[in-house]
Amino acid sequence: MKITFYGAAGGVTGTAYYCETSEARIMIDCGMFQGDKRDESRNKTAPPVNYSTLNAIVLTHAHLDHCGRLPHAVKQGYRGPIYGTPATLDLAALVLRDSLKVQTSDLEKLNRMLVRNGKSKIKPTFEEADVEGAIMQMKPLPYHDPFPVASGMEIIVDEAGHILGSGSLKLTVEDHMQKKSVIFSGDLGASGMPIVRDPEPFREADMVIMESTYGDRDHKPLQETIEEAIAIIKNALHSKGKILVPSFAIGRTQDIIYYIEQAFRQGGLPRFPIYIDSPMAIEASRIYMSHPELFDEEMREFMTSGQPELDKGYIRPTQTAEESKHLNDVQGPCMIIAGSGMCNAGRIKHHIRHNLYKSETSVLIVGYQAAGTLGRKLVDGHQSVSIFGERIAVRAQIHKLGGFSAHAGQSDLLQWFNVLAPDRPRVVLTHGEEKARITLADIIRHRYGLPPYLPQYGDTITL
Repeated sequence: MKITFYGAAGGVTGTAYYCETSEARIMIDCGMFQGDKRDESRNKTAPPVNYSTLNAIVLTHAHLDHCGRLPHAVKQGYRGPIYGTPATLDLAALVLRDSLKVQTSDLEKLNRMLVRNGKSKIKPTFEEADVEGAIMQMKPLPYHDPFPVASGMEIIVDEAGHILGSGSLKLTVEDHMQKKSVIFSGDLGASGMPIVRDPEPFREADMVIMESTYGDRDHKPLQETIEEAIAIIKNALHSKGKILVPSFAIGRTQDIIYYIEQAFRQGGLPRFPIYIDSPMAIEASRIYMSHPELFDEEMREFMTSGQPELDKGYIRPTQTAEESKHLNDVQGPCMIIAGSGMCNAGRIKHHIRHNLYKSETSVLIVGYQAAGTLGRKLVDGHQSVSIFGERIAVRAQIHKLGGFSAHAGQSDLLQWFNVLAPDRPRVVLTHGEEKARITLADIIRHRYGLPPYLPQYGDTITL
């Protein structure tokens, strides 16, 4: 089997791994790139494979950087199944429809500007028919049970602990009377995170393709991060400013609401208004609640322990654009949780534009910020940033809370790999910036005597 890397190789976004044997061809994930202008140009097409001969696409989970180029695949002729766990497919449909909405809105603004400058309009790179086509081709994949996805190819999904429905995949291939297995870690979560179950490592494989997002460091312990967040929020409440939380609609928003509800119930925080300013996050939360079979024990206990703050009026969903605009006139203290998680699009970008220059504003960065994104510039301490063509001074308090990350830190990555190491698989590290995956590669090489391979975009390896 040959595996070609069409994303998340030398970076953390755009995951797409093309697997081919003499009998079948599948792709693991078909994600969108996020970051600088070069990344955006790669999002204009699907990975460069022959979609008329592709047998299946299999998703590890529903984040945009793992499923966002599916409409391009359909536009370029793919008509086969798109497999994922039931929760992954529910969330992926939401993500793709939201991506279309964002593209349409951004393109309308850009085309108005082009027309004013006497230039031709730009056509969309994909359309509603491509999104709905991808959704129609989705087929459920069960946890833990072997499932045939193509001739001579069988997949087992185990819990990845990243977001609801996320999975690590074990692909077993039989070709020319030989049988080999490859594990795709997907995005791994940390142990002990709320709502979702902990990662379940596989125990044997011939090859492991493993993420390395935080391969060079551990997160601050979760309890310390929660205590730090509570202290920051208390100070922000005292200054009567707005607390802006750029948050991924799927996973991170639900985690943050969970922690705040806990703090309200336990008296760690006084109750104050929290606006979930994201139709996508609101719908994602509904999807989460429709899959209680995937909750961990902590979440099940929480669900039966008290009345939700939403019912009490402290947590306030804002669905429409008009409601979102009205938040500009709302006086602090309050919290606004909005997408996108890296501040590159969505409603949070507007809230940052309106509040970043105010010293009483606090911005809580609660997730990974890819190089080139607005969120990364804030974390890196830029004194001013460009938003919608306007230079905005950074006077707000910027707080990075890495302990909330849905990605495993270095120790959790190694704990997951420890179970596989005795089988001495070939190791391939992807989904990490170079410093992170080189650091993790050095540890694996010295600790286990296994020299990892670090592919770049377009590289092909043979099993």
